[in-house]
Amino acid sequence: MTEVEGVVGQEDRPRTGPGSHRHGLPRTRSALRRLRRRRRLMLEGLAAVLCLAALAVYLGVERHDTPREEHAGVPVAPPGRVGLPNEAGDSVVNPGLRPRQRPPSPSPSPSTPSPSPSPTPALPSTVTVTRAEVPATVDLTAAGPTDWVHWGLTGADRTVRKRGGSGEIRDEGGRGRRESFSNNPEAYAWRDGNPVASASGTMSGVYTCNRGSGFNLAVAADGQQRTVRLYAGLWMARGRLDVRVSSGGPVTTLRMEDPHTALTAEFTIRFRAPRGAKLLMNWTVEESLGDCGNVSLQAVALR
Repeated sequence: MTEVEGVVGQEDRPRTGPGSHRHGLPRTRSALRRLRRRRRLMLEGLAAVLCLAALAVYLGVERHDTPREEHAGVPVAPPGRVGLPNEAGDSVVNPGLRPRQRPPSPSPSPSTPSPSPSPTPALPSTVTVTRAEVPATVDLTAAGPTDWVHWGLTGADRTVRKRGGSGEIRDEGGRGRRESFSNNPEAYAWRDGNPVASASGTMSGVYTCNRGSGFNLAVAADGQQRTVRLYAGLWMARGRLDVRVSSGGPVTTLRMEDPHTALTAEFTIRFRAPRGAKLLMNWTVEESLGDCGNVSLQAVALR
């Protein structure tokens, strides 16, 4: 054995005798290294424990610094969430949904009362009158789909009217005594009469003699344009037809005369007047030109 090996062997052998142990601790190098390792591990473990304790204290303070309040009932959605009802009717918080942003309502401004609509002005009444020859046969059913009246077939004071007609043609009388006749130059026919259901061509009518005598007739207005046909005549006289609307307006006048024999005419009157007003027709003897100069009336038809 060399000197060095002897020295090392002596260093590794445990020392005995007085002073070989201080306070019960080994004196060899291996023992010192093991002691240092244990101290280091103990210190690291202690440090880890202290860190964990500090973390636990920190978390406990962070979570429980404010007492929690428990509320029973429907959960309340936190800000930025909308509570939507589920199938059971409970409110469920759905992440990602935000309340719809509504612009602030404008302050109500004082309402200004809207002006009352002005009433629609009534259309002015209009009347036009034309004269034409009477056809050889007048079909009253075709000429008066709304209403018609014929005079003289059943007597001087009786009429035949359209069956189911509107009844808007009115005989309002007149001066003079009425007489019926049956030798009119033209014939009148109908298929919807009452009390005489039909006629193929009657030449009857009524007349009244002397100056100032005549017939007053009226037709109701309905606000729309209407057409009236007046079939009339005269014998040895000058006849005067005055037409006006009862609600006001000018009077339209037509005259015709024959000093020797009979003369007939178809007067076509187109008019418009407010509902409730009437078209007024006055057919009179303006001048008698012979013995019993007269005006006659055969029919009126309304379309």
